[in-house]
Amino acid sequence: MGADLLVADELCAKAFSIQVKTNGNPARFWLVGVKAQRVVSPHHYYVFVNLRSADNRHEYFIVSSTVVAKKMRVNPRKNSIWYAFYKQGADEYRDKWDAFDLCEGEQLSQPLQPA
Repeated sequence: MGADLLVADELCAKAFSIQVKTNGNPARFWLVGVKAQRVVSPHHYYVFVNLRSADNRHEYFIVSSTVVAKKMRVNPRKNSIWYAFYKQGADEYRDKWDAFDLCEGEQLSQPLQPA
């Protein structure tokens, strides 16, 4: 598991790593993998996506890695173990794109002044 995207502000003063998890059809959970319990950072986020081809109104949930680590569920299966983040209770993260504006209460850096 690593980041699918690395995103930074214009001055590269603030950066985020993003793991994208997508369901081709709307589902009630996303598989995240066992490392989601350990890979926690105030600058690492998940973007969970449910594609909705019928009406083209896709669902996006922007969730910090800290929340994912706390809320993920471990589901033993017959021949495997599924590590999943469930949509139930995740409405507060729907379209929460402003999560990338500030991180842990820090302000974005001021622009550098030319020398």
